[in-house]
Amino acid sequence: MSAEGEVLELREIRGPSAFGGGWRRTWDLLWLISVTEFRVQYTNTTLGYLWSILKPFGFFGVIYLVISQVLRFGDRIQDFPLQLILGLVLFQYFTEATNAALKSISAKESMMRKMQFPRIVIPLSVNLSASISLLFNLLGVFLLFIVTGLDPRFSWLLVPLVAVALIALTTTLSMFLAVAYVRSEDVGQAWSLTLRALFYATPILYTLAIIPESIRPLIAANPLTPLIGQARIWVIDPNAATSAELVGTVPGVLVPIAITVVIAVSGIWLFNRDAPRAAEAL
Repeated sequence: MSAEGEVLELREIRGPSAFGGGWRRTWDLLWLISVTEFRVQYTNTTLGYLWSILKPFGFFGVIYLVISQVLRFGDRIQDFPLQLILGLVLFQYFTEATNAALKSISAKESMMRKMQFPRIVIPLSVNLSASISLLFNLLGVFLLFIVTGLDPRFSWLLVPLVAVALIALTTTLSMFLAVAYVRSEDVGQAWSLTLRALFYATPILYTLAIIPESIRPLIAANPLTPLIGQARIWVIDPNAATSAELVGTVPGVLVPIAITVVIAVSGIWLFNRDAPRAAEAL
């Protein structure tokens, strides 16, 4: 009550939110953090941004030599080098983005305590930074394919659809991992093991067509399988069979879609619930 006897109404002070805030301010902050994080990775290096292209190509060289020259495994796959590097580039984005997102909220603790902003900016900035690297890598891959004699096709223009689907899957999973890691650092160890398993459970070193039919439905259930498979079809071999054709419509299409939806819903729900209070839990 004021000195004049007037009753004053208390206003609710809104705390930080997961998704709220003006879209313009959110976008400006997102772009600033993303570009800054991308630049910081290569600030003190001689080759600079070239490392974003050289890293996947270097990894490809090691894997290709082991698989094709030592294990003699690649002979069974048509255009194996091209299929391998395309799969590696897409999976590396998934690995880089989720690993960075895992500790993203913890790394921004001081920022979260000093500023009020939509917390979604944190995992989105990590994925946007990784997406910039993915763009550079794909441009390098397409240039390599042309130099090695692969004729460009109109279907190459459809590859962004795969990239968008992969980014959407990775972003929602990143939201889940970011807030789950705040609750328990065991999530980091578990995700490290999961990524190793996913590397071999995703058709990167092989194609779905050459593995035994008995385990095809299991591999096809992996949400990354149809994405990498479709990218290979559009870029390298338009005559290759899709996951649905190899294992049937339900396990080949509906199961990975269902898993993707569960990941997306779980990630958004958990982030919306826990992200606003994440600073208190750190």
